[in-house]
Amino acid sequence: MEDFCYAGGLPAVLRELGGLLHTDHVGVTGRTLAENVAAADCWNTEVIRPLSDPLQPSGSGTAILHGNLCPDGAVIKQSAAYPHLLRHRGRAMVFDSIEEYHQVAADPDLAVDESTVLVVRGAGPKGYPGMPEIGNLVLPTKLLERGITDMVRISDARMSGTGFGTVVLHVAPEAAVGGPLALVRTGDWIALNVPARSLTLGVSDDELANRRAEWSPPDMTARRGYQRLYVDHVQQANLGADLDFLVGASGHDVPRDNH
Repeated sequence: MEDFCYAGGLPAVLRELGGLLHTDHVGVTGRTLAENVAAADCWNTEVIRPLSDPLQPSGSGTAILHGNLCPDGAVIKQSAAYPHLLRHRGRAMVFDSIEEYHQVAADPDLAVDESTVLVVRGAGPKGYPGMPEIGNLVLPTKLLERGITDMVRISDARMSGTGFGTVVLHVAPEAAVGGPLALVRTGDWIALNVPARSLTLGVSDDELANRRAEWSPPDMTARRGYQRLYVDHVQQANLGADLDFLVGASGHDVPRDNH
């Protein structure tokens, strides 16, 4: 961040992005975005690269995936992933909670290898509840001891920075509301193809329909209070995990004697 600051910081980035932004929009300064950054110089093009010389031609940020495992989308930070895992097909190992995974992550006899796709569900907006920052799943100990430093991991949770490798997050709909993630079973084939922006479960529609008929939602742990209000009204990750009764609201004046 220090290097970024000395290179010119966000104003330099905004100026470089130029025509990719709505630069005619007026901000809190009373001036347009273009006017605000007109004098922003970049002092180090190795830190803030010009559009004509990108670090990666295909982009290195986040990618939005779709497929029968995430009809409403999922997120992966492709620059954090090992290139050979951006296209991967492996068998799922499924855990219904982060606690369930932690109980066996250090087991030397865990039936997992570098091709396995770890799936941890029950960590979305409703399922945890709150969509906690637990998507930074550590690798099983037996793989770390072999020198394996990355594998495909999938969750309806979130994490900050997404710097833990090939991790697919924000799977929507989440498992707790009956999204396809809830229907995955250990041993199922899962295919990740980041260039094609796809995440698919190798299970037929008929089999998924049978599994859905057998599925039941998890018990509601929130019985009352704000947590119950939240669980009843929070939306899915692709909608911003907002409360449905706040959508479209424009606020109101602050009342007198408001402390």
